[in-house]
Amino acid sequence: MTKKERYFKLLLRVIGTAALFALVAVVMPYSWMNTIHQRLGLGELPPEPIVGYLARSTSAFYAFFGGLLWLISSDLQRYRLVLIYVGAATVVFGTILFIVDLREGLPLYWCLTEGPINTAFGVIIMFLSHKIPAQNMIEKPRDKSRG
Repeated sequence: MTKKERYFKLLLRVIGTAALFALVAVVMPYSWMNTIHQRLGLGELPPEPIVGYLARSTSAFYAFFGGLLWLISSDLQRYRLVLIYVGAATVVFGTILFIVDLREGLPLYWCLTEGPINTAFGVIIMFLSHKIPAQNMIEKPRDKSRG
């Protein structure tokens, strides 16, 4: 494994670990979520069930993504195509987040961080994934009966 690949692996694991911290929000009491919501300058967190569902399921998705990053960081060559896909999907996801954040009227600091950071991370994953040599596949023995 090259030095660049080790740094790439480390980057994936750092981001993956950060995303895994979202598991806390899956089980976090509503009062804590409300306090955080208010400290972010977003006002009172609405108490309707859909709000809690969306917050917790989004957090679970981020944790799932963090686990995936840890998995694919275990063998960069083997999961090269998955890395390229994850990079491209993260670019699209970040772009969508940016548009949603703007349309929903989130504060400017939110709009300029969440989507763009995800998009940048996706670009970095795609760029670094293309630098990884493709894994040499072992050829299957030819079927001698086919000629």
